[in-house]
Amino acid sequence: MKSGIRPLLTGSALIALVVGLQAGISPADADRLGKDLTPLGGEKAGNADGSIPAWDGGITTPPAGYTVGMHHPDPFASEQPLFTISAANADKYADKLSAGHLALMKAYPDYVMPVYASHRTASNPQRIYDATKQYATTAHLTEGGNGIAGAVVGAPFPIPQSGLEVIWNHLTRYRGIAAVRYLGQAAPQRDGSYTMVQFEDEFLFNYTREGIQEKDLDNTLIFFKQAVTEPARLAGSILVVHETMDQVKEPRRAWIYNTGQRRVRRAPNVAYDNPGTAADGMRTSDQFDMLNGAPDRYDWKLIGKREMYVPYNSYKLHSDKLKNSDILKPLHINQDLTRYELHRVWVVDATLKPGASHVYSRRTFYVDEDSWQILAVDQYDGRGQLWRVSEAHCISYYDALTFWSTLEVHTDLIAGRYLAIGLDNQNKMYDFTLKRSPQDYTPSALRQEGVR
Repeated sequence: MKSGIRPLLTGSALIALVVGLQAGISPADADRLGKDLTPLGGEKAGNADGSIPAWDGGITTPPAGYTVGMHHPDPFASEQPLFTISAANADKYADKLSAGHLALMKAYPDYVMPVYASHRTASNPQRIYDATKQYATTAHLTEGGNGIAGAVVGAPFPIPQSGLEVIWNHLTRYRGIAAVRYLGQAAPQRDGSYTMVQFEDEFLFNYTREGIQEKDLDNTLIFFKQAVTEPARLAGSILVVHETMDQVKEPRRAWIYNTGQRRVRRAPNVAYDNPGTAADGMRTSDQFDMLNGAPDRYDWKLIGKREMYVPYNSYKLHSDKLKNSDILKPLHINQDLTRYELHRVWVVDATLKPGASHVYSRRTFYVDEDSWQILAVDQYDGRGQLWRVSEAHCISYYDALTFWSTLEVHTDLIAGRYLAIGLDNQNKMYDFTLKRSPQDYTPSALRQEGVR
């Protein structure tokens, strides 16, 4: 059976075999951006049989009737699945499925993947495209790949030459400038019962702020604040994080306000494989947003590009016509509400370095060529056994021109349970009009907010 993996770049863009201080791409390659390549580096053309269309700019204007503050309407609501993949016919489509999806169908006979027509909807503001092209020739990895330099605002590596460059594109991708989102998290038991945890998340994406220069970053990619609002026993705790760019040189700065002690304390354990907040042990800290934090504990290999069925344009899961109980079912989410499309993804394999510590010995990432969003991840335990399968169900947020997850699902094949984070169906919509500065994310600001 053919793997579907396409060969890496050749000639002047031959993949670098040693990750270290790497120069940016050549001016000739950078000139391809916006021509045969999309402004972020994807292949503009469709595939040979037309099942993946050409990229024509993505969604840049919202559907008629949309106003800011609404749940984002589905521009493809009238479409029906082309076909449905299940355990009964998975072999027919295996060359376009991840190991994780094949394992899910084997574990759960009712697990299905409805496949729809492909739409390349991802888009960003023009200034993101301009910055991507401007810095494409100067961006490079530093400190063995633990940091980047020579770039700001745009995707630093639109024509990636290593697995780490793909990962850095995900870590720095555009998600607006500042945003607040109201979302739920649940880890259903095997019988389907669950306790809903509600969060209010704030982001200030320092790396993509308008007018920012590399010298102004102060080694900080993102300022983040997360408040737990439900259930009552957890409500009131607030976490603030300064996501540093090179976390080996300068570890992530994190503080937490504890309601019982009414004090702000440093939170050095919010990193790597420490448990995610109120996740019942179903995800690690570095699985939030599919992957975050320092890459230093893994060796990263760029496998190539592959056509795969991946979650995409998941507006049904985003709909305010649904209740959380419509989505959360025993063993896995309601797969009838999902949408999968055929897209080209970069495949990156991460293996734990000798002597390094992490609960995942290997992780395989499937990264969208049009947005640099990680769409799926296969995670293996210390025995090399497939353990957890993660998906990011994404939509285009019309009010910010960003393609981002509306729901993340992390399924534990061994425990027979899953974690869903991002449930926004019964909540207020994300607000991308938020005005924030770095001063809003200091320990003193956290202390003032905590005692209100």
